Amino acid sequence: MPIDPQNALLTVQAGLSQLSALIVSYSLSAVGAVILLVVGYIVAGFAERSIFAGLGHIHGFDQTLRHFFSKIVRYAILVLVVIMVLGQFGVQTASIIAAIGAIGLAIGLALQGTLQNIAAGIMLLALRPFRIGESVEVGSIAGSIEEIGLFATKLRSAEGVYILAPNSTLWNQPVRNFSRNGVRRGDITLSIGSWNDIDRAQKTLLAIAAAERRVKREPAPTAFVAALGESTVSITLRYWTSSVDFFAAQADLTKRAKQEFDRERISIPLPPPQAPTPETRRQ
Repeated sequence: MPIDPQNALLTVQAGLSQLSALIVSYSLSAVGAVILLVVGYIVAGFAERSIFAGLGHIHGFDQTLRHFFSKIVRYAILVLVVIMVLGQFGVQTASIIAAIGAIGLAIGLALQGTLQNIAAGIMLLALRPFRIGESVEVGSIAGSIEEIGLFATKLRSAEGVYILAPNSTLWNQPVRNFSRNGVRRGDITLSIGSWNDIDRAQKTLLAIAAAERRVKREPAPTAFVAALGESTVSITLRYWTSSVDFFAAQADLTKRAKQEFDRERISIPLPPPQAPTPETRRQ
């Protein structure tokens, strides 16, 4: 079938006209998308800095939480900008939002434990049951706090062992903070023979506490009979000292108590000898 040159020319002209209109339309959309991306990037950075600076004016607000919330605001704005850019090219944004929601749900289910740690980390940083440098005990975990992160907390045990504890573990159990109150009560209990002068033993312990500069004068130290045995009397020295000096003061007071009891001839009875076993008889 012969092709009519005039119809072919009209078809080409119509195609070129549609192509030029399409190019102009998409060019404007592309320019608008570029402008939107640049403006959105600037706005996201400005919002991040503003949130970070604003949270810094809140007394005691943690540095890690400031970074966390400011980054969330930044990425939320960037995601919104990307959705708006896709809308410039005719993409259905409703379907994109639904897809993002489905992806977020799937990620949330897959990372359920991790999200629990993040939520617990935010609560730990916000409520501050412990701070860096404080000595704590949480369940079977004990040590001094070295770093509080969004996922886990780093501790150092009394033996110098590195401990990395998930935040959800620390948040879901009672926390014993030995440093928070600044002072701690110490008890030193010694057993003496029942034939000794109990009053003199108590006065000796109180004199030791009075001579120790690390022992607080208020509340005043006390010495009392804690228990009675068949041939022994347990006397306890109770005192208060700062949390920093607790272990050193306890060790020094225990040593001085033994030395002063020896000087005052207050005897500490030895445990009764054990009956020999067949193994010791053969030796």
